[in-house]
Amino acid sequence: MIKAEWFYWLVGLIFLVMAFQMLRDRTNPKRYGTAAFWGLLGLGFVYGTWVADKSAPAEPLGAAVLAMVCLAGFGFTGRGRGTAATPEQREASAARWGGRLFVPALTIPVVALLCAVGVKRLSVGGEPVLQKGSETILGLGIGAVVALVVGMVMLRERKLSAPLHAGRSMLESMGWAMLLPQLLATLGTIFSVSGVGEQVRRITTAVLPGHSLYVAVAVYCVGMFLFTVVMGNGFAAFPVMTAAVGWPVLVVQEHGSAPAVLAIGMLAGFCGTLVTPMAANFNVVPAALLELKDQYGPIKAQLPTAVALLGCNIVIMALFAF
Repeated sequence: MIKAEWFYWLVGLIFLVMAFQMLRDRTNPKRYGTAAFWGLLGLGFVYGTWVADKSAPAEPLGAAVLAMVCLAGFGFTGRGRGTAATPEQREASAARWGGRLFVPALTIPVVALLCAVGVKRLSVGGEPVLQKGSETILGLGIGAVVALVVGMVMLRERKLSAPLHAGRSMLESMGWAMLLPQLLATLGTIFSVSGVGEQVRRITTAVLPGHSLYVAVAVYCVGMFLFTVVMGNGFAAFPVMTAAVGWPVLVVQEHGSAPAVLAIGMLAGFCGTLVTPMAANFNVVPAALLELKDQYGPIKAQLPTAVALLGCNIVIMALFAF
């Protein structure tokens, strides 16, 4: 049986190899801090296996996360010049390959879908080929490996070091922002467990006029929008606002349709994703990768759409969820 932990170990190994490359890159003035940051992340993927099965304490993993926060927060990470192709070489290659460059990228979802739908049903000796419950994440990992092979065959690249160096350059370009979505999703869980949603519920219940359906709908949707802007992740905002307004007020008190209320509420949160720098993978990383002059350019371009969609979600929930 192919286990999900194998995929995590592979990811950790790749981070460790890239950290070693960063350590040897003398063009990076902050190579030690950069290597330490990504090396700790790689070790975390491996050590997390024993934390998950409770055979090792979680405190070292937490200490590693805090160390990574300090390395990034105090500016100890940077990037070197790398061995990437020049802009002229990239333009020439893009013109030559055209739309075929998307083939490796599209290979990932295709393989992931095949694993999640088809391979999950296969078994050998009574045991499933893919670990039960982890077919999707394993499909993503297998798809990435297959896509790497497809890309190397397409581009006639024989050295495995080439994609490793390219991946390292991309890691250094994105920096710590690449991990922000995972950290923010964890923050949402912490907020939920610590009772933030309950405190918000008490405040909104005290402020909201009795049985004012439309006001409650607006508060829930706008609250999802604002909490997502602050927390950078709709999944982080969802448990807080749903525990505060979505479930107790709109579903229980106003007898709304739970699937409709919660689904539209999540869409309202996604409107906040369009305009928050905290959603680094959507708004900050693309600006860095595309080398835009204004790092907040994507947010400014998406703001009108976000506001319009938020208004649409409020209207749709008020009309069709009750």
